[in-house]
Amino acid sequence: MTGLDWPVLMRAGIHGLGLSPSEFWRLTPAELRLMLGESGGSVPLARSRLDELLEAYPDAEGGTDDESI
Repeated sequence: MTGLDWPVLMRAGIHGLGLSPSEFWRLTPAELRLMLGESGGSVPLARSRLDELLEAYPDAEGGTDDESI
C-alpha cells in the first residue's frame, strides 16, 4: 500500500477548497476525495478477476446441505 501525499492533499483542501486547517484535518480521506470530485466508487469486478477467485475458492463438491439457500 502506498502512503498518502499529504502536501498535495493539504494544498487541494486548504487552497483549492478553501478549508481551514482544522476543517481539513477533521475530514477522512474518503470525504476529502468526495469533496475534490472523485467518485470514490470501486471498480466493478472483471471476468478475469472472477475467474481467479473461482479457481482459488472453488465450490464444494455436492453443493450444500442448507435447504434455505
